[in-house]
Amino acid sequence: MEPTIHYGLAGVYFAETEICGINGDRGELFYRGYDIRDLTEATYTEVVYLLWHGELPTQRQLDDFRAELVPHYPIPDKVLELLLCLPPGTDPMHMLQAAAAMLAAFDDNPDEIDPDNLRRIGLSLVVQFPNLVATFERLRRGEQPLEPKSELGLAGNFLYMLNGEVPTPAAERVLNTALLLHAEHGSNASTFVARSSASTLTDAYSAIAAAVGSLKGPLHGGANEAVMRALESIGTIDKVEQYVLDTLAKPKGRVMGFGHRVYKVLDPRGAILRDVAAELAESSSEAEYFHMSLEMERVMEREMTARGRQVKPNLDFFSASVYRMLGIPVDLYTPIFAVARVSGWMAHLFEQYADNHLVRPLVKYQGERGRPFVPIAKRG
Repeated sequence: MEPTIHYGLAGVYFAETEICGINGDRGELFYRGYDIRDLTEATYTEVVYLLWHGELPTQRQLDDFRAELVPHYPIPDKVLELLLCLPPGTDPMHMLQAAAAMLAAFDDNPDEIDPDNLRRIGLSLVVQFPNLVATFERLRRGEQPLEPKSELGLAGNFLYMLNGEVPTPAAERVLNTALLLHAEHGSNASTFVARSSASTLTDAYSAIAAAVGSLKGPLHGGANEAVMRALESIGTIDKVEQYVLDTLAKPKGRVMGFGHRVYKVLDPRGAILRDVAAELAESSSEAEYFHMSLEMERVMEREMTARGRQVKPNLDFFSASVYRMLGIPVDLYTPIFAVARVSGWMAHLFEQYADNHLVRPLVKYQGERGRPFVPIAKRG
């Protein structure tokens, strides 16, 4: 019997999870049973706790959790030296992947995969990632890195360490929403890579570094960066319609930020972020990009309806203009995705190590057989 090839492993289940549920036909997303729309009332730090512990924290549990995070903020001196040695123009995702792997070298116990040690590593990575991204940006601007403020949560501290100012409540609320929406999304490419790597019983740092590399691609985490580059190339709102028409007229033309491998209707995260962006746009000097996004959504809706298709904006589409309005450089968009998703990756590593099965899919060999070997002296 000929084997069935599931290209991209589409439709293949490889594990069970209690972390995240998705119904793409109905546009539903749940973290630990909570609808993502309801979770936008929480902070990103609360959502990290939920993903790891299965329950939303009480105020005391949240205070204790935040206190546990604080000692893990300092970047090891040698890792900081790595950041200082990177050449100008280094892609921030290359930095983050290298730093994630290098952190293992300065951990006294990087290889144990028991629950307590995994949780300790998770606490470190969930604060190290935002600190590394913020520090990288400050160093390349010629500014000194900043220490976190104990009174701020994960989102607020990232903005503070990045910009040197305590963020406004509105800015912190927007980033909180963006981070919690990016925190987890089932067996996406980078999460699969993390779990597949962990299935070999490698250490958590190596699995996370592998996930960072997967996230970098423009078909995954890099899509929001591509959206912003497209908006910049368009320039003004009056040119949006022609851009969409020209793009769709190309063979396999694709407008970045539209469509999703899972969702057949509007990505619920995109709808949430669109509403958050609208609020932010009321006071932002960079609101034009958000309004361009709305115009692009309108034109795409019209054109897809005319073609009898449903292609809706995804999370990446509106995150681009949100980050622009927060004053974040375009090449940090994907690293911020990693800042958020590392909490979800760690939640999946907890599950993977607890009931491990080596991930070993098959490929169907289509090459030749029985070719005669010719010694090198006789090869033409």
